[in-house]
Amino acid sequence: MYFCNKKAPILKRNSIFILFCLLLTAACTQRQSPSTPPWQGSAATSDAFDLSRIQQAGELIALTVSGPDTYYDYMGRHLGVHYLLAEQFAAYLGVRLRVEVCRDTIEVLSRLAVGDADMSILPPSTPLDERTSQAQDLAATDSVHGVEPLPPGWRVGVGKPELTATLQQWYRPDMLAAARHHEQQLLNQQRVRRRVSAPMLRAGVISHYDHLFRRYSRQAGCDWRLLAAQCYQESTFDPAAQSWAGACGLMQIMPSTADHLGLSRDQMTDPEANIEAATRLIAELHQAFADIADRTERQNFVLAAYNGGGNHIRDAQRLALRDGRDAHRWTEVSPYVLRLSDPRYYQDSLVRYGYMRGSETVDYVAKIQQRYKEYRMKIPR
Repeated sequence: MYFCNKKAPILKRNSIFILFCLLLTAACTQRQSPSTPPWQGSAATSDAFDLSRIQQAGELIALTVSGPDTYYDYMGRHLGVHYLLAEQFAAYLGVRLRVEVCRDTIEVLSRLAVGDADMSILPPSTPLDERTSQAQDLAATDSVHGVEPLPPGWRVGVGKPELTATLQQWYRPDMLAAARHHEQQLLNQQRVRRRVSAPMLRAGVISHYDHLFRRYSRQAGCDWRLLAAQCYQESTFDPAAQSWAGACGLMQIMPSTADHLGLSRDQMTDPEANIEAATRLIAELHQAFADIADRTERQNFVLAAYNGGGNHIRDAQRLALRDGRDAHRWTEVSPYVLRLSDPRYYQDSLVRYGYMRGSETVDYVAKIQQRYKEYRMKIPR
């Protein structure tokens, strides 16, 4: 009896050990089976961030590089043929478009390959080198096997068959040409819908708003006649002027800038409120370019930044400094503002904010300074 009682627990332990070994062997065999790799399991499929989850999040993320055909900032509005087309596609999906600008094509495709974005928008003429081709292979998607084409140069992230199929269904080859035509219409039309106005109201008087220019020019830190010359360039003294990009009022303030300045939307076309807010912006720009000691020189940089954005002007200064130019003199920097429309320059490692339509900014500064000179000759301070 004692012998039997001794033997029973030993047999039980042996049975449990044998069962454990069998289960462990089965589990290892299942994990090593080439027919069911872990990344093809149901969990991976359910976690894929495809179309339905993009729509649920309300945002389509696209990677690109700065350039005239891809993405750039113009007068406070984002442009670029491929950007405009992607914006249309996002609207079709019922989501907003978020664009992230990368340094180069290698970064775009590498980030797309690891799932940092939903798609990439690049023109088909983007130059490729060996590293880029390797990144392209990593970013290859199901769309390359589709019957219908994607927009030239575009790619959809890995594991997004629904997004790929929807893009293929939505896209037509004539859409790219239509987007290009739309952009040209925007760029070719007058920047501001405004009335024609004489540069001076009458002898000794520039406009109906001279008293406001005099009152708020001190806040801007400039001659009131320079402020008047800038206002003429912006709106020809029309308080109801509105640009296609959404800028409003005498000094053409963008809605986002109005929010920054605390100017309510219903006051954007009010002459005094608009001028007062603009002078606060000008004062901010003077502070941003305080490293330019010469006040006359700084005025040119402030005007350029008001029109084209301070970040682009700083890019031009860096390029000028690299080439041994005086980065605090407008005549030395303005040629580099012009060159920011050339890929040899806007793709330079010193340039942080990419492509710019610099010719318009240089022209903007020149016209204001010319009109300011005329005002100084005719109007006492």
